[in-house]
Amino acid sequence: MEAVEPQSLKRAALDLSSSMSLGKRTRTTSGPRNHTWHAPWKSYRVISGHQGSVRSVAFDPGNSWFCTGSADRTIKIWDVASGRLKHTLTGHIGQVRGLAVSQTHTYMFSAGDDKQVKCWDLERNKVIRSYDGHLSGVYCLALHPTIDVLLTGGRDFVCRVWDIRTKKQIFALTGHGDTVCSVLARPVEPQVVTGSHDSTVKFWDIRNGKAMLTLTHHKKSVRALAAHPRRRGFASASGDGDIKKFSLPRGEFLHNIAREKEEKGGIVNAMAVNGDGVLVAGGDDGSLCFCDWESGCSFQRTRTVAQPGSLESENGIFAASFDVTGSRLVTCEADKTIKMWKEDDEATPETHQLNFKPHHCSG
Repeated sequence: MEAVEPQSLKRAALDLSSSMSLGKRTRTTSGPRNHTWHAPWKSYRVISGHQGSVRSVAFDPGNSWFCTGSADRTIKIWDVASGRLKHTLTGHIGQVRGLAVSQTHTYMFSAGDDKQVKCWDLERNKVIRSYDGHLSGVYCLALHPTIDVLLTGGRDFVCRVWDIRTKKQIFALTGHGDTVCSVLARPVEPQVVTGSHDSTVKFWDIRNGKAMLTLTHHKKSVRALAAHPRRRGFASASGDGDIKKFSLPRGEFLHNIAREKEEKGGIVNAMAVNGDGVLVAGGDDGSLCFCDWESGCSFQRTRTVAQPGSLESENGIFAASFDVTGSRLVTCEADKTIKMWKEDDEATPETHQLNFKPHHCSG
């Protein structure tokens, strides 16, 4: 089987030029909180191939391929430009809930319901390391951006910190009272942020393995976290549909991110933010809400369409990620498909005006 092409940092930077042709357009417009106009997004490709719901996604730093993990226990690698399947990797015996691709090595990491965390060598398309220690399913993972450290969280209520090369557990970050289902890794303090079904968000000091701060603003389980790639701040989403924005590094609550009234109360499973300040939130009911990061106001709402033959209950969105340029979006769905989205090239502020209705923005 042909190996996935290795991507160095230099190569990654050069390869972005082809993706930039999709374009990203924003314009500041007068209104509450100086809203930024964003072009609406549209689905342009539906990818089939998994035999179970698609639970996780990660992009190659060179932006030429992305990988998805599924309830069918496989990891599939897809070509970004064409959407064609490149490889299928097997090895997990439970659904694959977390994926991450190294920025500096030819490694991909996966985590699943089988309690397993695996490191894949993409030059040989095989597992070269396993990280053993979780007592139950592993729901999330993240790679530290500057040091060779892997973070994993799961149903055993623990976020574990691993040395990538030695496979040794450095710390077990304990303190959550329920499943750790989302984790962020940052180059500066707080270097680790976790979200849990216990409805809290915690900041961690990985120098001593201790919690620095606990945020208790949510009433339901915190299912997704997303950090702005260029600005200080992150958002958290919960089981009751609330999305909240916080500052970094202090964790001050800034404001709510708006969703439509009819969407509130629905579970938010996935979030992503691109460099233009577009935040997207995907729901258990198939809703997809696009919001402006700065103002917290929604500028587009849509609902994914389950594929023919799927049940209405298979309309959910489980994961979402922008590509490296922020000009493509991938959503992973309960109907076993992957959908790709991009901005509408023909839209302008005149043809798609912002709607400043009060309920579109949250305080």
